[in-house]
Amino acid sequence: MLEQDLVPIVQLGHPALRRAALPFNGELDAVELDALIALMRRVMHAAPGVGLAAPQLGIPLQIAVLEDTYDVGAESAAVRERSALPFFSIINPRYEPEGEETAEFFEGCLSFEGYQGVVRRPLSVVLRYTDEQSRQRVERFSGWQARIVQHETDHLDGTVYVDRMLPRSLCSNAEYARRWATPDIGEARRVLGF
Repeated sequence: MLEQDLVPIVQLGHPALRRAALPFNGELDAVELDALIALMRRVMHAAPGVGLAAPQLGIPLQIAVLEDTYDVGAESAAVRERSALPFFSIINPRYEPEGEETAEFFEGCLSFEGYQGVVRRPLSVVLRYTDEQSRQRVERFSGWQARIVQHETDHLDGTVYVDRMLPRSLCSNAEYARRWATPDIGEARRVLGF
């Protein structure tokens, strides 16, 4: 499928991003669900991104896809505790923090193109979800993987990262690349005052 054949990602201001998505209860049969998940994966890759929730396509169902295979360099990977996240889909997910430790890093969103902001999130979470074969799953995620899980699951509750972000950290992608694209956020925190 060509990129121009993909459905567009809705942007902040679209009502689908601000409503809690409906629990998936078999509204699609197995073939339709597989087709939706495959489409979401293609849209995520074309964007490019590391996750995509159904509401970002204007579909109000609790379904998301996640995958992180980007090489960010050894230093950034170490500071951000970022490792590869193989592709998987989550249906009707819920996460809970595991422990009290948090981490703050810049995040972006395919539904708020062109900007990034620092979000404090639990460093580790326990995710409960249903997979595409209707199996109940419980998995633990930490570091950057936990951040992706939280970001995408939040979308299904009508929450966008800007709701959780430290407001003074918001910057354009161009300014981020020019000034703050370092493994940690120390300099951005000092200069921007957040």
